[in-house]
Amino acid sequence: MNSAIEGKVVAITGASSGIGEAAARDLAARGARVVLGARRVERLEAIAKELAAAGQKAIASALDVTKKADVDAFVGAAVQAFGRLDVLVNNAGLMAIAPMSERRTDEWDRMIDINIKGLLYGVAAALPIFEKQGSGHFINISSVAGLKVFSPGGTVYSGTKFAVAAISEGLRQEVGGKIRTTTIMPGAVDTELKTGTSDAASRKYVDAFYQQAIPAESIARAIRYAIEQPADVDVNQIVIRPTVQEF
Repeated sequence: MNSAIEGKVVAITGASSGIGEAAARDLAARGARVVLGARRVERLEAIAKELAAAGQKAIASALDVTKKADVDAFVGAAVQAFGRLDVLVNNAGLMAIAPMSERRTDEWDRMIDINIKGLLYGVAAALPIFEKQGSGHFINISSVAGLKVFSPGGTVYSGTKFAVAAISEGLRQEVGGKIRTTTIMPGAVDTELKTGTSDAASRKYVDAFYQQAIPAESIARAIRYAIEQPADVDVNQIVIRPTVQEF
């Protein structure tokens, strides 16, 4: 067990695979009480049952982050089950890579709805709880594409991830003191994120780019590091890439 993690209630969006699942497993193994949210309920329930069988505390909650009512219910389920909420990991994301000339506006809308609005719904749901408690921690998953525009192809995706960084920093300035805000900017990570691209030429490029990917557990450790710091320490930004990644 990790005394800095043990007993903390951590709600994670996009927890059915990838970084969200890895973070849930890592934190639950160290005594955190985890609340798993995603659309694939069967997958979530299987993970929660596996954790429970290992003596860990986890619950699954159906969640579509594009629906404000879902996000409110997800955060509410955490409080109902465990009496409080210590950390919200806004992890759910979509990366649809294609040149802007393809005008895939439906994918632009979807990325904005998940990557930006979904995060904002999470902030709106958890912030009153954190303020009432006098403590809380937002961990927002951005990307190295939120540091440098990933172009051609990732222009809109980069726009959403720059927004995550901006919102996180503004949030820190507004609520910092008792509420912590961490932005994590991963490079290529071996998750389902790379499968969000429907453009054939872009998909080929993305698949090649992700040959250098590091495992999701690498990001889970960064999330854990941010959480386990003393209450007066706010790790505001972590950039983490494969050693060989240039971008």
